[in-house]
Amino acid sequence: MQYNVNEKGYYGDFGGAYIPEMLYPNVEELRLNYKKITAEPEFQEAFNALLKDYVGRPTPLYFAKRLSKKYNTKIYLKREDLCHTGAHKVNNTIGQILLAQRLGKNRIIAETGAGQHGVATATVCALMGIQCIVYMGAVDIQRQAPNVARMKMLGAEVRPAQSGSKTLKDATNEAIRDWINNPVDTHYIIGSVVGPHPYPDMVARFQAVISAEVQNQLESLEGRTYPDHVVACVGGGSNAAGIYYHYLEEKRVNIIAVEAAGKGIDTGESAATSALGKEGIIHGSKTLLMQTPDGQITEPYSISAGLDYPGVGPMHAHLFRSGRAEFVSITDDEAMTAGLELSQLEGIIPAIETAHAFALFEQRPFGPEEVVVVNLSGRGDKDLNTYIDYFKLT
Repeated sequence: MQYNVNEKGYYGDFGGAYIPEMLYPNVEELRLNYKKITAEPEFQEAFNALLKDYVGRPTPLYFAKRLSKKYNTKIYLKREDLCHTGAHKVNNTIGQILLAQRLGKNRIIAETGAGQHGVATATVCALMGIQCIVYMGAVDIQRQAPNVARMKMLGAEVRPAQSGSKTLKDATNEAIRDWINNPVDTHYIIGSVVGPHPYPDMVARFQAVISAEVQNQLESLEGRTYPDHVVACVGGGSNAAGIYYHYLEEKRVNIIAVEAAGKGIDTGESAATSALGKEGIIHGSKTLLMQTPDGQITEPYSISAGLDYPGVGPMHAHLFRSGRAEFVSITDDEAMTAGLELSQLEGIIPAIETAHAFALFEQRPFGPEEVVVVNLSGRGDKDLNTYIDYFKLT
């Protein structure tokens, strides 16, 4: 079975480009050009130079000694929290800004939930001197205030989405609306492996630098290029796509996706798409989607602003449906406890999104000789207010 995208833009049953006619020229321009442009030696040279000198890659693969001792297994952390801007998101925005320039676009729009993708987009727009507009749900603007301030400092305009639940889904709707109205000069930098083809594949390719590095790093640390298990949190799923990418067809590697169960899968306040989703179309692609029996999208909930998306990217929907990946749901309480534990055992405060992945160890045993690589996708600075409120740290 094939786990990567096919020539028609599908992962198994999922993917495609379900778009309004007005967007067809934009999406088609991308589809026809993204592989050709990104394969050019000059593009690769510029991309790799920025990843090295600006983002700070390669990021370390760190053996978490105290965490490993507690859970009696070998836990390695892929330190994407050490990227410039504090998360993996910048790998993709660097790639897309270079692509946008080659397509002659001079205005960038983006959507953001937790704010990390918004910051990463604002960062590369400042770097290249390009106008930047970021759509963000009004609720997320309140709970991710430090990232809003960072975007504004970087020169971006942050536009609040006031519809629906005023979170990531609604910000994405607003960004798509903007793109329809400004088709010629604007490139939409989607921040996750969602949206119409070619976005899920394009974003996964830019993030694949993560698993490429893990292969090299494990070879020197463990004498082999692959772990027994690779773990990532999944909302839309770009950090997960990046660390899974080179292992999708490698059957010796067990892929584990950790979703946000919110207050519990059956509480009506959850974002566990694999458990609750049915096939549907959102933001231009067919995927698994939380919806009512008559097909209305239901509002997701998670304490983490980056995981409360009602769907998953089509790659992850296919990994779930095909059984290639193991999907686990983690509640707010479990994630917060795991975030505190990582902070106190390893001196690393993770983003709350990432903390969901670490809660896996309380739920699922691993063998003492098994190698488990966890994508530490973001740092927790942006979430300090949530941590403070939750643990009453003041």
